[in-house]
Order: sequence, then C-alpha cells, then structure tokens
Amino acid sequence: MEWFGATEYWTSRLVFQKGLAALYLVAFLTAALQFRALIGERGMLPVPRFVERVPPRRSPSLFHLHYSDRFFAGCAWAGCAVSAALLAGADALVPLWAAMLLWLVPWALYLSVVNVGQTWYAFGWESLLLEVGFLAVFLGNDEVAPPVVVLFLLRWVLFRVEFGAGLIKMRGDECWRRLTCLEYHHETQPMPGPLSWFFHHLPKPLHRVEAAANHITQLVVPFLLFAPQPVASAAAALMIVTQLWLVLSGNFAWLNWGTVVLALPVVAWPSDAPPVGDAPLWYVVVVLAVSALLLALSHAPVRNMLSRRQAMNRSFDPLHLVNTYGAFGSVGRVRHEVVLEGTADETPREDSDWREYEFRGKPGDPRRLPRQFAPYHLRLDWLMWFAALSPAYASPWFGALVERLLENDPDTLRLLRRSPFPADAPPRFVRARLFRYRFTTWRELRETGAWWERAYVREFLPPTRLASGSGRRS
Repeated sequence: MEWFGATEYWTSRLVFQKGLAALYLVAFLTAALQFRALIGERGMLPVPRFVERVPPRRSPSLFHLHYSDRFFAGCAWAGCAVSAALLAGADALVPLWAAMLLWLVPWALYLSVVNVGQTWYAFGWESLLLEVGFLAVFLGNDEVAPPVVVLFLLRWVLFRVEFGAGLIKMRGDECWRRLTCLEYHHETQPMPGPLSWFFHHLPKPLHRVEAAANHITQLVVPFLLFAPQPVASAAAALMIVTQLWLVLSGNFAWLNWGTVVLALPVVAWPSDAPPVGDAPLWYVVVVLAVSALLLALSHAPVRNMLSRRQAMNRSFDPLHLVNTYGAFGSVGRVRHEVVLEGTADETPREDSDWREYEFRGKPGDPRRLPRQFAPYHLRLDWLMWFAALSPAYASPWFGALVERLLENDPDTLRLLRRSPFPADAPPRFVRARLFRYRFTTWRELRETGAWWERAYVREFLPPTRLASGSGRRS
C-alpha cells in the first residue's frame, strides 16, 4: 500500500508530534494550576452547577460521571504526565495500537476539561488543540509511514485557520481594508507583551506593511499549502514567520504556537526514514473511515467561511472535531481596563485608603512593563479584558470574583500577582473602576519611566462588601 503512506514526511511527523505534545503539556499545566478558582467546587463558575443543567450529549466530559476538585486535579496532572511522556517519545516505544491509545488519552482528558470550562475555555485555541489532537491519534508511530490522508487533513485545518482569519478581517472592521488596524491593535490587544510598546511605535507605513503582509499570508498563501513541494514548504514557512512575528507582538496563549506546530508537517524536512512494511489493514481501514467522517463534517466550516455572516471560533459538534477559526474581526481604538481596589476602612469614601490588586499579565501599574506569558494562558487576565469591553461579558463571574477577594480566598489570590491585604485581614470593601489606558510616547517614557498613561473614566462597580453572616456580597 505505497499510496497510503508518505515516508518523505517521516521527520515532519516527528517534529509535529513533539510540538503538539509540548502544547498539550502547557494546556494541562494551565488547567491544573488555575481550575480551583475558576471552575472548582468553590470556583467562580463551578463545574458541579454546570453539569447539573447541561446534559452530557451537549458537553461530553468525564466530569459528568463524577466531579471533585481532587478528581479534576488528578485528570489535569495525568494529562501533564502523558504529554511529557509523548514529548519524550513514549509513543515510539509501544505497538501502533498502543501509540494511538496514548495519543487518545490527552485528547479525551482535554475535551473533558474544555466542555465544562464554560466562558474560561471559550477560546478558539481550545478547539484548535482538540481538532489537531484528534488527528494526531491517527498519524501513527515508527511502525508505519505517515498516512497521506491525515497529512492532508492537517493542511486542511491549517488552511481553515489562516483563510478563516483572513476572511473575518476583510468582512469586519474597515481598518483592515484600509490597512490601518495595526496603528491601534498593539495597544488595544487583550494582553500586550514586553515588546508591544515598541510595536505600537513603529512608523505608520510599517504598520500598513504589517497589515498587507497579514492579508497575503492569510488570504493567498493558504492555497499554496496544497501545491507540490517545495511550494507547500515555502507557504508553511511564510506562515511560521508570520506567527513568530505575532508571538513577539503580544500574548495570545498558544494560538500562534498552535499554528506554528500545525505548519510543521507541511514542511518537507530532510528525512532518513527507516524501512517500514505496509500498514496493517485494520489501521488503513480506521484511518480512511475517520478521514471520510471528518471530510463529511467539513461542510459546516466551509459553509460558514462562504457566508457573509461568518461566525468566528465556533465548534460544529460537541467533540470539537471540525471548527471554524478567526481572530480580531474588529479592532478597538481605545483601551479600557477594569481596576479592582479594596479598603479596610469601616466606611468607604473617595479619600479612603484604596489599595489596588495587581494582576500577572493584565495592565495595571503604568510603570510596569508588560510581561511575556504565552504560550501559558492567564485565563482571568484575558477575561478581564472582555469585562472592560462590556459589563455583560463579565456578568456570569465578576460578582463571584469580588466575593472571593472580599474573603481573601487563597485559590483566587494565587491567580493574581499581588494582593494588597494580608492573608488574615481581608478588605471590608472592594470596588472596580474603569480607566482608559494608552501607551506613553518616547518622551513620556524617558521623563516618567511609565509605559502606560491612564485616566479615570467611570465607576464600574460601587464599593461592595460581604453581607453580614451570609458570605455573599451586598
């Protein structure tokens, strides 16, 4: 069955599998370290409440069978362990069927996490990791050559990621068509990185070059993925370079790294593949059947891409087997931030001793240079950006966050960079205020040492305290 395998992509498969295992490791580590405050039994959006109202057929997950914080932690750390084993090459040490099961484990575990993660996990890169992770199950190990049809499906996913993102931009904000979006984007993106200030201050003509290059990479280059080599490799290389540019410009969790990993198997790496026999018949049948299913399901994202009402980052089935992708169809011109403050005063007044909570990645102190966290995902920090866009985005969880701050909840405080209150002396009141942030100019940076300038806009949440004896805010 020479038509079934492609030995020339032996190294491509190996590099891709290592990259995917690393992404899985980051994803499970993020889940293990953050879940208690976000979706744990005492979290802001507890899993037990979610599984009570959402049936398993809508959100397949192990946690419909049983949930406890200990069980979730066990699953998350097990995912870390399996991912680390795959990164170390464990799949090459076992038979083909066992390698497939080994790759199935992190996919099933992460599917269980995402499907109960609610708004904390409503990001396109979650679905991307699951869709690509499912394909990896059928990519095989050292016993067989990489299946041609699976390699094609990986290119098909990469095409949808890039082309879908390009279409959503051209159909969205007019600044993309005028090539001016990047005059604002580096400043208003969800979580700037340490170089974002410098990207923002690039000359305007270079911002236009950035935007034009982005359009070419996302709207033209994807079609070259299906061209013969070396054209396909060149197309993938252009995408990788573009994604690495984005990695430098801000913190987008593993979105950019996921796209880089997805482009790796397109590249025809120099390969010295060992001799292998024909793939087992059962393996050929399984791969072809799954591939046919995925191609049939692909009509939904294709129809979405062709629609004038194109949806962004949507899954079309509860297993996240096929999805549609896109990012930043609209770009904000002004940056707002919700600043949380607490006071120990008995009666809150404007001149009370209000102390600010500091987040790890979200802009706060104007003198603090944004940090690099991606591919690690600071979920609370990202959702705080959405809260600043509209209180409606934060309504499911913001009240619970304030309650946890009033209680000095240890799990919640671990998500922050610093709490201004001792562990044994929680604040009496917490309030939230909305500020407008902008990057300082070169001159302002030299004179003040501040990376941001901020100005008060309005009250976001009035001073709030826990109701006496109720444990609820009032």
